Amino acid sequence: MIIIVDYDTGNTRNVQKALDFIGLESQISDQAADILAADGLILPGVGAYALAMEQLKQRNLISVLNEAVERGIPLLGVCLGMQLLLEGSMEYGYHDGLGFIPGICEKLPEEKAFPVPHMGWNQLMVTQENALTKEIADEYFYFVHSYYADCEPEYIDGLAQYSLKVPAVISKGNVYGAQFHPEKSGEAGMTLLKGFKEVVDHASITRN
Repeated sequence: MIIIVDYDTGNTRNVQKALDFIGLESQISDQAADILAADGLILPGVGAYALAMEQLKQRNLISVLNEAVERGIPLLGVCLGMQLLLEGSMEYGYHDGLGFIPGICEKLPEEKAFPVPHMGWNQLMVTQENALTKEIADEYFYFVHSYYADCEPEYIDGLAQYSLKVPAVISKGNVYGAQFHPEKSGEAGMTLLKGFKEVVDHASITRN
């Protein structure tokens, strides 16, 4: 069972429809018992960084997510959910994140040819192959964001060229992030989610 973490700032229903499409059973929940019993977790997100972290805090989900990651439960953050995986963000001043992957969210440069927010389809350049990226090199994905993950190359699995090379897929251990919206990215997005299913299946066998 995949738990889509519910904290009132995520695109939860569309993510669930995408999981339904690939035959992956899921539930939307903010309950600690559900999250800690999950085979895998998806942390979606749209909107402001600080508000999202505050919602996680109010629901006592920060410690729960930390425990889940420590237990080895795979976690995939999507869009803002990916940014929350980092140490923090400079969106309207510095705000702490979950700290699962080293790095900070920075504002995309304001350039005439590259409007902010970055909105639209961009091609993925795979830099490190794993279960999520192994079949999606050079595919196009749908992005909507104003901030990017500034992190070291060792954590970057895929890039998209905009005003700079935007980290599009990141990971560390059992924690993964996608800056784009796989649930809005057609067949390529479904392929990435199937890759996450592989990670979940492998982790479930290992833990059991």
